[in-house]
Amino acid sequence: MQVIPVINVPDLATAKDRLEKAAEFSDLIHLDITDGVFTNHRSWGSPSELSKLVNSPTRELDNIFFEVHLMVNNPEEIIEDWLKTNLVKRVVVHVEAVTDYLFILEKCRQYGAEAVLAANPDTDIDKLLTHQNDFKYFQLLAVAPGPAGQKLELDIVDKLRLLRSKLVDGIIEIDGGVNLETAKLLKEAGADILASGTYIFGSHDPKRVYEDLIKI
Repeated sequence: MQVIPVINVPDLATAKDRLEKAAEFSDLIHLDITDGVFTNHRSWGSPSELSKLVNSPTRELDNIFFEVHLMVNNPEEIIEDWLKTNLVKRVVVHVEAVTDYLFILEKCRQYGAEAVLAANPDTDIDKLLTHQNDFKYFQLLAVAPGPAGQKLELDIVDKLRLLRSKLVDGIIEIDGGVNLETAKLLKEAGADILASGTYIFGSHDPKRVYEDLIKI
């Protein structure tokens, strides 16, 4: 099971601390970017600060890349700012916010990144399936978009099973409320990737917790 540690924090200092911890056990890190408009929560999210942090000569952060989750209105306006860092391997955008799918896909192709199409917990999966010929990666958000630390909405398990049964070809990620118990349910229901933040970083030993998750 692929597991990606999630950074969803209010400021650069906390992002720096978690990034350095995550870099000890994962070369791919998930960044939650919320704008306070698409969500009722605003998180840290600066492409320029991220570049300076990763490229700092005082830190050993070589070969670290990111999956950037844009929980924002008008993702088309900021996607290239993130891609220009050359640190982004995947960009997650929401079906509830995207207005120009071709633009998103083309920008990702231009920079060699994968585009991931996500849906909020209350969004019908048919809105994802409409785009299954264009996107390879799909995400189901298992909590309301916004702050970290929320509990997984158990209805997402049935929704995941349904999406898995209907996707001809595609990779499904679940983000939100992932811990050892819910990870097992999600794997059995057909998840390929799990994104986990609070469960990993709230532990006294994030590396061990991460390794426990990938072994399920």
